Amino acid sequence: ALIFDSVYDSYRGVVTYVRVIDGHLSPREQIQMFSTGVRHEALEVGVISPEPIASKGLGVGEVGYLITGVKDVRQSRVGDTITSFNNPTKQALAGYKDPKPMVFSGLFPLDGADFPVLREALDKLQLNDAALVYEPESSAALGFGFRCGFLGLLHMEIVRERLEREHKLNLISTAPNVVYNVTMDDGKEVRVTNPSEFPDGKVAIVKEPIVKSTILAPSEFIGTIMELCQERRGVLLGMDYISEDRVEIRYDLPLAEIVFDFFDQLKSRTKGYASLDYEEKGDAEGKLVKVDILLQGEPVDAFSAVVHRDKAYAYGVMMTGKLRELIPRQQFEVPIQAAIGSRIIARESIRAIRKDVLAKCYGGDISRKRKLLEKQKEGKKRMKMVGRVEVPQEAFVAALATDADIEKVKAARKL
Repeated sequence: ALIFDSVYDSYRGVVTYVRVIDGHLSPREQIQMFSTGVRHEALEVGVISPEPIASKGLGVGEVGYLITGVKDVRQSRVGDTITSFNNPTKQALAGYKDPKPMVFSGLFPLDGADFPVLREALDKLQLNDAALVYEPESSAALGFGFRCGFLGLLHMEIVRERLEREHKLNLISTAPNVVYNVTMDDGKEVRVTNPSEFPDGKVAIVKEPIVKSTILAPSEFIGTIMELCQERRGVLLGMDYISEDRVEIRYDLPLAEIVFDFFDQLKSRTKGYASLDYEEKGDAEGKLVKVDILLQGEPVDAFSAVVHRDKAYAYGVMMTGKLRELIPRQQFEVPIQAAIGSRIIARESIRAIRKDVLAKCYGGDISRKRKLLEKQKEGKKRMKMVGRVEVPQEAFVAALATDADIEKVKAARKL
């Protein structure tokens, strides 16, 4: 039998909806899950019409429900095959293949104490959403959370909305990013889902996911749509007029350019009239580099990003400028640098807090003042060698989270 859906009942455990393809499924029969090989007993088998009604079993082609008393939601995955324990099948039923996540984003609870609640909520949500993939992640700034894989932006929004509404959670999500396949000079291949995983050393090829997108819009907005797509490294495939005043534009676009704010930009430039649809097309080679942000010469993984080489300088300038505003002044000068490998592409400095050592000097010889300033300079130099820069939470949130989340954090702090 094939599992096509499952729900969690707090009293009866996991209720699995199945379709019998071959044989007969009876109550009290010993069954096993094909993917895990775990043995269960079918406590209750029945049909839904429209309320669940227990029956003596399900035959070939029949659709019904199955209760095994399992409380662990991971034991009953959508798309799995149920087979007899005494006479198991040799191969799984076709019809379902594991969905591949396209967009990755970190989900962190606003209150660290909610981490176990978030884990339980994701477990239950994954029960009837096989496309949701997640693994634990910890961030120096945002604490403990999960790195989640989604099919696309809409899927990401739905999952987050359900977690917040059904489980009463306050969440912060990091800016979404995509999976890159990196091939090193020695032929070693690395799959990168997070910029901090990007390998050091000589990189031969970096491949990024490409999507085939279709945009429908009034013909008066053709110019502004094309301008937006060209900015986002799009390749025009074709354009057709559906009617006198409506046009369909087809573009190949890197998924990384779509996941952040492409749709918002598209809507604002077309007064809300444009619609976007996209489908996976495969991977393509791109001129991508990892931009590291260094604080006092030390890289901070949380601020790293994988960007196109042409946009690396703009990202470096934006990020160093943003951090200069957010990190408080120290007793010594703090350089903030953006680097590609060992090459610095942008720099900002946070000026040191200085005590006015000349306040007590009324007139007198210049050499006296110079001596005091030199002494202060030496002290700052020593302090810089041993001092550490503490990055406040606000700086991490402002750099990593989306704009809506930054507003949410500010509002929570006011309360």
